[in-house]
Amino acid sequence: MTKELKLIECPRDAMQGWKTQIPTEVKVNYINHLLTLGFDTIDFGSFVSQKAIPQMADTKEVLAQLDLAKTNSKLLAIIANQRGADDALQHEEISYLGFPFSVSEEFQQRNTNSSIEESLGRVADIQNMCLKKGKDLVVYLSMGFGNPYGESWHPDLVTTWSERLYKEFDIKIIAPSDTIGCATPEISGSLFGQLIKELPQIEFGAHLHTLPENATKLIEATYNSGCRRFDGAIKGFGGCPMAKDDLTGNMPTERMIGYFEDQNIPHGIDLVGLREAENMSMKIFA
Repeated sequence: MTKELKLIECPRDAMQGWKTQIPTEVKVNYINHLLTLGFDTIDFGSFVSQKAIPQMADTKEVLAQLDLAKTNSKLLAIIANQRGADDALQHEEISYLGFPFSVSEEFQQRNTNSSIEESLGRVADIQNMCLKKGKDLVVYLSMGFGNPYGESWHPDLVTTWSERLYKEFDIKIIAPSDTIGCATPEISGSLFGQLIKELPQIEFGAHLHTLPENATKLIEATYNSGCRRFDGAIKGFGGCPMAKDDLTGNMPTERMIGYFEDQNIPHGIDLVGLREAENMSMKIFA
């Protein structure tokens, strides 16, 4: 497990369910600014059904206008099937493909219109495609912190799926995802502590959704458990449009950075530029 922080900024997650269409040029300007701030990775767009996620229909156009010449940040795109993966893999600029794999059968059907077993087949095919192109596949474990559908959930369930994804498909980056904002500091700390102890070969990331007032304690518990890869979205905008209507927002990036600053934990983010990004986001999501 890497000991350095890896911070992933997720404008895609902030934008994908926004109620009004955001102009392509606005997305380009915002993401280009984010690329200058020092994030390890920018989750910038998705190659998915335009009918399901119309906000992401211009992902290719956005990508074509990103200024990648002076950034060390890598790009991640979300895909939901082999066709989306094939589209994403046509672009050398993309380093990571992210696939939403749910530990909940109900949510897997809702989110990707497939069963868990069907999704395992997709993981196998997409991983093979990524390996041929020299890309890394990041698997997001949706409903990774709880289940609202009456299905069973336990940290052991997340551990079992993580182990299977690693052993059967050599997935080395896995991010449990708090799709409905149900994680508590106790749950997150315990979950990541167990995962990192039992599966040290895997780089585990935290994709947390939360109320802003709960963010700092959640980050503290997750960091103290050993997790060093964190997703966030500036001002906490966005979330999963396929989840419940009363979904809480993304983990606010500025809250994460504030915690790391207070604890003197090196994070590598340009704080002046981050404030400018906060102002930009407030205008985009006004």
